[in-house]
Amino acid sequence: MSKNLVIVESPSKTKPIEKYLGEDYKVLSSKGHVRDLSTKGKYGLGVDLENDFKPDYITMKGKKKVIDELKSEAKKSKHVYLATDPDREGEAISWHLMKVLDLNDSNYDRVVFNEITKNAVTEAFKHTRKIDNNLVNSQETRRILDRIIGFRLSRLIQSKTDGSSAGRVQSVALKLIVDKEREINAFVKEEYYTIEAIFQDFKAELFTYNHKDFKINNEIEANNVLSKLNNTFEIESVDKKTKQKQSRPPYTTSTMQQDASNKLGFNAKKTMQIAQKLYEGIELEDGPVGLITYMRTDSIRLSNDFISATYKFIESKYGKEYIGNVKVSKKTENVQDAHEGIRPTSILRTPESIKKFLSNDEYKLYKMIYYRALASLMKNATTINTTIILDNNNYQFKTTGQVIDFDGYLKVYSDYEDTKDVVLPPLENYKSKVLISKEINKEQHFTNPPARYTEAKLIKEMEELGIGRPSTYATTMEIIKKRGYANIVDKKFVPTEIGFEITDKLQEFFSHLINVEYTANMETDLDKIALGAEDYIKVLKEFYNDFEPSVKNAFDAMPKKEPVKTGEDCPNCGSPLVIRNGKYGQFTACSNYPSCKYIKQDEKQVIEICDCPKCGGKIIEKRSKKGKIFYGCNNYPKCKEAYWDKPTGELCKNCGSMLTIKKDKVKCSNCDTKK
Repeated sequence: MSKNLVIVESPSKTKPIEKYLGEDYKVLSSKGHVRDLSTKGKYGLGVDLENDFKPDYITMKGKKKVIDELKSEAKKSKHVYLATDPDREGEAISWHLMKVLDLNDSNYDRVVFNEITKNAVTEAFKHTRKIDNNLVNSQETRRILDRIIGFRLSRLIQSKTDGSSAGRVQSVALKLIVDKEREINAFVKEEYYTIEAIFQDFKAELFTYNHKDFKINNEIEANNVLSKLNNTFEIESVDKKTKQKQSRPPYTTSTMQQDASNKLGFNAKKTMQIAQKLYEGIELEDGPVGLITYMRTDSIRLSNDFISATYKFIESKYGKEYIGNVKVSKKTENVQDAHEGIRPTSILRTPESIKKFLSNDEYKLYKMIYYRALASLMKNATTINTTIILDNNNYQFKTTGQVIDFDGYLKVYSDYEDTKDVVLPPLENYKSKVLISKEINKEQHFTNPPARYTEAKLIKEMEELGIGRPSTYATTMEIIKKRGYANIVDKKFVPTEIGFEITDKLQEFFSHLINVEYTANMETDLDKIALGAEDYIKVLKEFYNDFEPSVKNAFDAMPKKEPVKTGEDCPNCGSPLVIRNGKYGQFTACSNYPSCKYIKQDEKQVIEICDCPKCGGKIIEKRSKKGKIFYGCNNYPKCKEAYWDKPTGELCKNCGSMLTIKKDKVKCSNCDTKK
C-alpha cells in the first residue's frame, strides 16, 4: 500500500519525524533549496526586468537526483506533506518543491511545526494548510532584491576597486564598522582624576561638591581637593531600598548569538550550527529528539503548554514562591511572531540529565538556552540596596552595596549573571556619626575612545536598527571577514584598507540606498508583503527605478583604481604583470587582459604526502577552485588519483585502495574497512 510522503529540508530530521508519524508515512529530505535564480537575461540576474521582475528559476547544481527521487516517491504516494522550516525561507522552499513536483491543492498540504518532538509533529498534522503565497512573495522579493543589488554592485566594485562584492545588508553592516573606526581615529583622549577614601570595611569615591557634580581635570586640581580634605568623614545619609531584579525573556536569534559570544566565546556561525543540530535532533536513550524550538526567531512568546509544564516544574523543584510571570515583548515593529522564542522542547529534559549525549559545545549552548527559558518564568529576585553618603568639608563621597534578600530566578541563573553580595556595615546605627579613613588617594585616568564592534555588539546594533533578519546575521559576519573587508583583532572588527575604500565609494554614489534607514524600511516593506499589505511588484519597481540610474552613473563617474604593478613583465607578451583581485583572493596576471590571459602560477611550497599507488608519482596537497584542500597526484592530468581525506600512504588489506584519515580515524577510501 502506498504511503504518505513527508518532505523536510534536512536529512537529520527524517529519522525522528518518521518515527513519530508511524508506518503510514515516509519522510525524505530536499537537502535544503532545490531551485535558484538562473544567471540568464540582462546583467545575468535571472530576472526579467521588463516583465514585472519575473524570475527564471533553475534546478540547483547537484539537486537533479534529489528532485528525481522526490518526484518518483510523490507519484506513488497517497498524499504529499511539505514540512520545511517554519519561516519565510521554509515557505519558499515548499513552494519550489510544489512546482518541481507538479503538485496541486488536491494532493499536497503544508505542515509547520516549531519543534521536532512527537507531540508537536503529530499535532501539526492535524492542522495542515496550503502554501501562504504572501510569505513566498516576501521571501522571493528579498531574493530578487539581493540578487540585483549583489550582482550589479559587485560588478561595479570589482571593476573599480580592490573589493570583490557588495550587498544590501552586508554593505550597511560594513559601514557601521568603518564609521566606528573613524570615531575612534578622531577621538581625543582627555585626562581626569578620581579621589577615593579607604575605610576599614569599604571604599567610597568622591562624586559631588556641595551636592553638585564636578570634574577633576588634572593633577593640580586633584591636589587642591586633597589639600582641603582630612581623614574625618561625617555620615550624611544611609539609604536602604528594596529593589526587584527581573529575569530576561527567552532567547531570540539575536540575543542567543550575543550571549553565546559573550558567555561562551562562540562566533555567530558556530552558534547557529550548534543550534541547528539541537533543533533537528540528538540521539538520546529512547531515540532521536529535537532539544530546542526553531532557532530563527525574533519572538519571545512561549506556548501555553510550555508555560504550564514549567510552572509545575518550578513548584515541585523550587517551591511555589519561585513561580514568576510570563514576559511580554515591548517591541512590535518588524517582529515575526509566527513561532516562539528559543526554548527547550521539554523542561523536564535538564541539561545535566542528557549531558552524556551531547558534545561539550552542544551541552554549553543547550544549558544556556534551557536556564534562560526556565529563569524567564521564575519570580523576580529581591535585593536590598544600600547607598551611604559621607561628607568631608562639603565634598561628598558615595559607596553602594547590595544584598540578595530573595534569590528568585537567580536560583537557576546565577552562572550567567555576575550578581554578588556587597555587604556594607550598618552605619545607620552608628552612634558618633563620624568615620575615620585609613587613607585618601587620587588616581589618574584618561577617557576611552568608543569600543570597536564585537560580533555580539554588531548583531545587537543591527537588530536595534532593523537591518537584516535573524537568519542573516551570521552570514553577514562571515562575508565581511571572508572578503577581507575587516579583520578580527582581540575579538573585535577592525576594517581593512579595502573595507574603507568600498564604504567610501558606495557612500559617494549610493548614500541614499546604502544606509541604515533605507535598509530598515525595506525590511518593513518585506514584512508588509508577508502580511499581504503591500504589493511586491510595486516594491521592486520603486527600488529598481531608484537603484539602476545610480548604478549606471557610478559605472561612468567612478574612477577605476589602477592595479598594482609587480615589477615583472609577462613572459607571453612583455606587458607589465599586475596584482588583481579575484573571487578567491589576489593573483598575479598580465595587465594586457583580455588580449593576453596569462596568469602567474602560485609558487607556494609543494607539500608531498605519500607515493601515488596508481602511477608511482607523488600525492601532494592541492586546493580546489573553491579553496577546499584535497590530495591529488602530481602527474595530473595523466594520473587522476585524488582524495578529499588525507592519505596515510598505506593500502587497504581487503581491496588495495588507499587508507585515509577522517576525524582522527583511519579508514579505506573505497570500502568499509577501518583500521
